[in-house]
Amino acid sequence: MSSSDDSPDRKDSVEEKNEPSLAVATDVTQAQTSDDLYGASDTSLDLVYKAKAQVLGDAFQEMGMGKYQWYLFCLTGLGWFSDNLWPIVTGLLLPPTMNEFRYQGAWLKFAQAIGSLVGCAFWGISSDIWGRRWAFNFTLFITGVFAMAAGASPNAVTLCALVAAWSVGVGGNLPVDSAVFLEFIPPTHQYLLTVLSVWWAFGQLVGSLVAWPLIAKFSCASENDCPRSSNQGWRYFLYCMGGLMTLLFFLRFFVFHLYETPKFLMSRGRDAEAVDVVRAVARFNGKESSLTLDMLKRCDELAQKTIDSSVLIPANGTSARAALWRTMSTFNGNHVKALFATPKVALTTTLLIVIWGERVSYNLSTGAFLNSRMAIVAALIGLAFPLYSGFIPLFLSTRGADFGDGSIDVTYRNQVILSVVGLPGALIAGWMVELPSLGRKGTLATSTIVTGVLLFAATTAHSSNAFLGWNCAYTVTSNIMYGVLYAMSPELFPAKDRGTGSALVTSANHIFGALAPIVAIYTNLTTSVPIYVAGACFIVSGLLSFLIPFEPRGKASI
Repeated sequence: MSSSDDSPDRKDSVEEKNEPSLAVATDVTQAQTSDDLYGASDTSLDLVYKAKAQVLGDAFQEMGMGKYQWYLFCLTGLGWFSDNLWPIVTGLLLPPTMNEFRYQGAWLKFAQAIGSLVGCAFWGISSDIWGRRWAFNFTLFITGVFAMAAGASPNAVTLCALVAAWSVGVGGNLPVDSAVFLEFIPPTHQYLLTVLSVWWAFGQLVGSLVAWPLIAKFSCASENDCPRSSNQGWRYFLYCMGGLMTLLFFLRFFVFHLYETPKFLMSRGRDAEAVDVVRAVARFNGKESSLTLDMLKRCDELAQKTIDSSVLIPANGTSARAALWRTMSTFNGNHVKALFATPKVALTTTLLIVIWGERVSYNLSTGAFLNSRMAIVAALIGLAFPLYSGFIPLFLSTRGADFGDGSIDVTYRNQVILSVVGLPGALIAGWMVELPSLGRKGTLATSTIVTGVLLFAATTAHSSNAFLGWNCAYTVTSNIMYGVLYAMSPELFPAKDRGTGSALVTSANHIFGALAPIVAIYTNLTTSVPIYVAGACFIVSGLLSFLIPFEPRGKASI
């Protein structure tokens, strides 16, 4: 944190001589007309919070994109790296572990989905209650420890249990890491949240590259004769990947110091700490911030003058009284209720009922158009993506066998090819989301629909190379799709509820993702049926993307 010489009280004397470069609102109602995502039409956030969020956003805009933010780009990127690596890992484990343990491999994917569901819900919601730092630091550690333990699994039950355990860590990466990165960067650089998905593609590539020599060389050819001694490749693979996660944890925890995000601190009534963090980051970047505690206090003072006494300020304000109220009611579900605070359209409530059913029926009377739509899109993609991608090694193997080249070596070679061609997807997405004609919504909708169409096209392949070609195209468009989806969701939620909001939509993703193995259990994976199901889900979710009422492009997230 800052030294005592940089404390708010001592800084005030300096400000008397130097006019600060930050613009301070002369009226809290200016927060309604600022160029933020919600604008004047939305009343779900109190004006004090919006005014302070605007001041903090201006402070980071004044600071610019410095080395602290670029370090965060790499370190939060490790969360994206992990998020895609481990679903790929479980998919790569399917052929060798099914040969050794002779079980239905879909249960391995089911265990992963359940663990990820628990992880994203717990870490996402807890990050809005206790802060982002602990979740940011320990998710990779949990993943690494349980993954290495899974390498010694004596049977399928133990393996599935440990997969679920490591997935609890994996599930927390995106809800937390996206909030951390978004709350430290200037509004003009929010598109980098989409570009972060390049790390997602690297996760797939690294997993495929390491698995190819290990599993291809140290695995049984079939289940007919597959003792543990001749099937060690997948165990070596888990030791390597688990060790890598542990190394990345040490990099995050001991090498880099992560400050708590200023918007979280402000939302908890800890304005002085928020100012200290902004100043500390500015000094790390070799600059000085003109932000002062008085600027944030002025928002509270102006609120008393500006807002009519007959208007109640919601309990999500940032005053000390509001902070005390929140502390006493930490677990009453207000972070969830806040995501459903503004009714938009009657259709929204209907869609929420269909998707969430009785789980959130108590919130349906005030269903929010924005959040329900994002949940639906995430849910449908959550079914489609793991249904296809989670079983891609098995698809490639069986399809290759149909064409006479389904060896282990060819299967994992093809997986590496798919990983390489997917790398440009995030960069393309980062370019597309800034196009005025597309923006976030248009890019998400277009890429998702094209992804679904490509899956249908893949069923027309009459050779192994043609099937691989269709899959390469699918990998590029799906990486664009996920790059936008993972960035757009946290952009749409206010910082005080961002972790919970991200947990909500990713939970929808994992709930429906858990259905993918069930579909696989009762479906013949050697047919094209799973591809048809996945393709249809992608197309429907793409069409629904057009209905999202907010376009984050060019708007400051609050």
